[in-house]
Amino acid sequence: MHLISFNVFRTLSFPDTHYVKPEHFLRHKEELRRADWVLFPEYWQLNALVHGLNCRVFPSVASYRIGHDKVEMTRAFQTVAPTHTPWTLIESNGPREREMIWDTMPLPFVAKRPKASMGEGVWLIQSRSDWQRYCQAADVLYVQEYLPIDRDIRVVVVGEQVVTAYWRHQADQGFYNNVARGGHIDTSPVPEAAEQLALQLAQDLDVNHAGFDIAMVGGHPYVLEFNRLFGNQGLGKGNELQQAILGYLTAHCAPEDPDGPADPQPPWPVAV
Repeated sequence: MHLISFNVFRTLSFPDTHYVKPEHFLRHKEELRRADWVLFPEYWQLNALVHGLNCRVFPSVASYRIGHDKVEMTRAFQTVAPTHTPWTLIESNGPREREMIWDTMPLPFVAKRPKASMGEGVWLIQSRSDWQRYCQAADVLYVQEYLPIDRDIRVVVVGEQVVTAYWRHQADQGFYNNVARGGHIDTSPVPEAAEQLALQLAQDLDVNHAGFDIAMVGGHPYVLEFNRLFGNQGLGKGNELQQAILGYLTAHCAPEDPDGPADPQPPWPVAV
């Protein structure tokens, strides 16, 4: 199995793997065409690799496209798991839309910037002034109901398996559970319902490398978002993630026969 990686840090010690700088990919077109898999390209490379060079990329195209924007992600969640998606309003940033959301969504509520990660670009709206500051900074209005939680669950999925799942407790200043914003990790067992929701979403949306953030409210799991490129703070010191990725790539290495299997012989005589 011949692999080309555009992210050396996520593929360290992968066997038979050649690293190429993303900005130099056009110098390696023939090698890319021959590779069994192309690993962790940048988002801006995706169309050129998939549609121009017919490369098989990992993570999946869906992982990139759905995971690139919270608006697209939430609409996908609403499609396949509406009862597990927090109440969300998405509107253009105009005066009427601002007033409609303010009049509709009970305080407090959460407002987000659609292309932020690691807890950046997230506001807890508790007053009209909070809302005005968010509206001045936002291109698109994206707000969700506030869930009464002090922790959430990160479920790391690769292919068809959960690699790890752990709690993320709220930061000392409150609100944020992200480790990058001061949240801390707790490896106590997580509810099976959280893992099953993450696996079901990954299967339904063809997402094969993601850290899903799941909130538990009264025993009911809600999906907040997923990150295609998740942090490794909760993964421990082993090589479980590498083994899961390599196992998935090996199992899905052979391309499907476009013509399908040969037609079976009919169980009855054929007239000639």
